Amino acid sequence: MHPITSEAISFCYPCRVQVESLVYPSYDAPLIEAYGGRFESAFVSLHPFVSVPARLAWKATKQYPSDEQISSHGAKVTWAHVTAETGLSTIAKLNQALLTSIRSLKDDFCDFPARDALQSFLESGSIWMPGEGRFEPLLQDDFLAAFETAGHNELIFVPEFPAVDPLQRIDLRKLRAREVTFPSRGSLVAPDTTFLLTVDWDSFFTLFYGPHGFLTQVASQRKLEGFFATQTTEHSWYNYSLGCSIITLSPDSWATG
Repeated sequence: MHPITSEAISFCYPCRVQVESLVYPSYDAPLIEAYGGRFESAFVSLHPFVSVPARLAWKATKQYPSDEQISSHGAKVTWAHVTAETGLSTIAKLNQALLTSIRSLKDDFCDFPARDALQSFLESGSIWMPGEGRFEPLLQDDFLAAFETAGHNELIFVPEFPAVDPLQRIDLRKLRAREVTFPSRGSLVAPDTTFLLTVDWDSFFTLFYGPHGFLTQVASQRKLEGFFATQTTEHSWYNYSLGCSIITLSPDSWATG
């Protein structure tokens, strides 16, 4: 892993893409309009809930498991499962409950009964809520697989504040072997800039931008839970009046043949 100089950027990107601009998109416009509309599709990849052994459950520890514990002992639990168990009708409603639980919404936008239902469910068993504002540990291998599927052996890491922190080129093998630390948040960009993954503060999802067919292939192969952004889907899709739940895709929806 090493910083990338401006000369290297110019060499790697003859199309003169401003790689530093590939940070998380603005909240004020539909997701699909980000980056000047250069990407065909945007897939909202939901961070899975985390099932752990009883010894790591809330009842036993009262402490959220570490990344190492999640990677070693955790298993994915879908939002579809949690909505069914909690009685929350849509993933948008569940997202609102999660955001309410971390108090990232103004009171007028909070759903406190939904938060309480979610909390009661989580505290009664061995499932933790997803991590927010970072590349979820249980999705990291899936994200690396996207680059490998595209034939890349490295990625470009664009930090959250590229004017302060340098861009980095990171070898995929070192990330898989945990020889280097997986970036916490920012953007993971293909060397040819054909696709990227980006995550933001207080978000329980990662945005996956690129060609529609490629995103569909990766989501299907890796059984990612999420949905494709429509022309009107914005960052604040917790506002379930927008009908985001209509386009929800759970892993069971993906054709794997």
